[in-house]
Amino acid sequence: MSTPTSTSPVDEGRAELRPRRRLLRGLPWLVLRQHRIALIYVLGLSVLGTLAILYQRHEMAGALDAAGWPGKEVRYAVEDTRGYGYIVALLGGIPLILAFFVGAPLISADQENGTAQLVTTQSVTRRQWIVAKLGFAYGLALVCGVMLSAAFTWWWEPHRAFFSSKWVEGTIFDSTGPVLPALLLFTTALGVTVGVVVRRLLPAMVVTFLFTVVTQFVWDELRVELGSTRMFTYPLDSELPSRFDESYEVDRWVGNAKGDLFGWGTCAEATDEAQNACIAKHGIINNVIEYLDYDQMAAMQWTAAGILLAGTALLTGFVLWRVSARPL
Repeated sequence: MSTPTSTSPVDEGRAELRPRRRLLRGLPWLVLRQHRIALIYVLGLSVLGTLAILYQRHEMAGALDAAGWPGKEVRYAVEDTRGYGYIVALLGGIPLILAFFVGAPLISADQENGTAQLVTTQSVTRRQWIVAKLGFAYGLALVCGVMLSAAFTWWWEPHRAFFSSKWVEGTIFDSTGPVLPALLLFTTALGVTVGVVVRRLLPAMVVTFLFTVVTQFVWDELRVELGSTRMFTYPLDSELPSRFDESYEVDRWVGNAKGDLFGWGTCAEATDEAQNACIAKHGIINNVIEYLDYDQMAAMQWTAAGILLAGTALLTGFVLWRVSARPL
């Protein structure tokens, strides 16, 4: 026969004083707690965005099934659906949000209010402190990027014919595959780097905003350069074959039998007679296009991701060197 056990008031008091078990301890817990507001807002925004994408895909699939697609040709425009504009705005703005609200304040706020000096005079080294900080920021950027990119790719890829944006445009190219996670890592690293150099919270956020906007403009210009363009020639009076429906036209000319190329508007005359005379004068018989094909998209996206990750590594290396070598 067992004897019932009883807990004395002293034991209960000791149990109340015993610290609660946490998933994270030490420096990771401190960094997470310090940036919990940014974590909640950015992660919450990404989760809501992901759910919105899944809902839009579900609504679209239902409408297409009801219309008999793919067995029947269906007229459907994603841009006309509810919420598409909000999703595009989120996908285009999330790099700026991470750079502005996570990257820029990450170190500069600690430098400005003295937390950096306080932490690194305890039992924590500078390297441990900066690694914990970067781990938090990069982990958040990676989770948000993978989540949003996976959901948007799942929506866009089988239904791309119903999106008016071409695959090489930023709305699609930067929001699918590996590009979005890499882009978020890069812009976050850019914000952190600006914060470390500027050392003040508000100026760091302003400079980060400007740098991120400029970076996105430059990135828009570089995107097309990531693939090797191809040329196609077809008769002057015929239509471009339908297999080029998903191709992105970079440039267009007219040409003669010798292979000489002329600008598209070379024979844009006021009258048909004058135009025909110009065509005959130059011997123009062909249309010539320079294009990027859809089958090049995957290679271009991995190239883009590689460039962005290399940029992230360079910026991170600079931040580690700067924090280790210079006074905080």
